[in-house]
Amino acid sequence: MQLIKNYVFPSIFLRAALACSYLWEVADRLGILGAHGRPHVGWGDWAHFMEYANQTMAFMPHSLVPLFAVIATICEGGFGLMLLTGLFTRIAAIGSCLLSLGFGLAMAISFGIESPLGYSVFTVCAASLLLASLPEYKWSIDSLLNKKN
Repeated sequence: MQLIKNYVFPSIFLRAALACSYLWEVADRLGILGAHGRPHVGWGDWAHFMEYANQTMAFMPHSLVPLFAVIATICEGGFGLMLLTGLFTRIAAIGSCLLSLGFGLAMAISFGIESPLGYSVFTVCAASLLLASLPEYKWSIDSLLNKKN
């Protein structure tokens, strides 16, 4: 079996798709996309996001939920920027895999397995793992840094 040798476009597409998804979610919970209730806005502000976070992490001590919500938001924003620019791509992809796995498991515990499957959370996890397994990342800061070495 011969491996696909041209993975340039798929890797760029994976990076862009994951990055845009993360950055969109962060923008939504920070109110950048508009107010709660507006078209194409899920949360619209931090308070509505925290309601969802409390539901998703209902099995955890309530006092830890805000901490994990902030950590997740910082990670999503950071991974989004790293994947978009191609900076430390493998680290960002592994982090994305672990973050989405944790989120998917939390959703499954709190809402049932149909929730993370319906929202393709495990697909994001697998796509991130696939991205992490690629040997190089064209059109990235990583590739520019590797050329200098």
